[in-house]
Amino acid sequence: MNEQTLLTTSDLSMRFGGVVAVDQVNFAVKRGELRCLIGPNGAGKSTFFKCLTGQLKPTAGSVLFAGQELSGQTTHDIVRLGIGIKTQVPNLFDGLAARENIALSARRNNNQKRSEEITDEMLELIAISALANREVGHLAHGERQLVELAMVLAGRPRLVLLDEPAAGMTADERDRLAEVLRQLAGDMSLIVVEHDMQFIRDIATEITVLHRG
Repeated sequence: MNEQTLLTTSDLSMRFGGVVAVDQVNFAVKRGELRCLIGPNGAGKSTFFKCLTGQLKPTAGSVLFAGQELSGQTTHDIVRLGIGIKTQVPNLFDGLAARENIALSARRNNNQKRSEEITDEMLELIAISALANREVGHLAHGERQLVELAMVLAGRPRLVLLDEPAAGMTADERDRLAEVLRQLAGDMSLIVVEHDMQFIRDIATEITVLHRG
């Protein structure tokens, strides 16, 4: 693996019986790169995402992150290696405030004082300080998306995988998300799976198109 390459897939395939959802995909993302993955419905984008994140074990091929094989590892193990995962449906603790959700993520690898500092940094970066003390179960869908992104980033990942992060957002929220992702590129690698082409145009530097797997 080239030292500038952070993640690669080699002949990655996923079959469901006789259906080939992902067909021998070779893919590479460099350190600090923002890569968008697009394609029509049924192209295999979500299946590919699930193969990268441990939600599915590929039928064939490999996924290497910083030289380490990911295929067959659990999602929890993959996160511990330094990969942040933002799924389509926000995964939050609804009974806690936004700040508490973010702090739980920050505390995984930091002491109390540092986790509080990281939490404040994430609230400011995502521009959701106004939501800090609101219970996330009462937030709108787009606001929940932003809180979860702050949680993912609080873990200080080297690579962030985002599956349709702009879904359900208002225009203002989508613009804010685009600005944040552009700011993050360079400091970390990002893979964004998305079908909102206006959002893609706002953030894309490199695009990969999937078609029939």
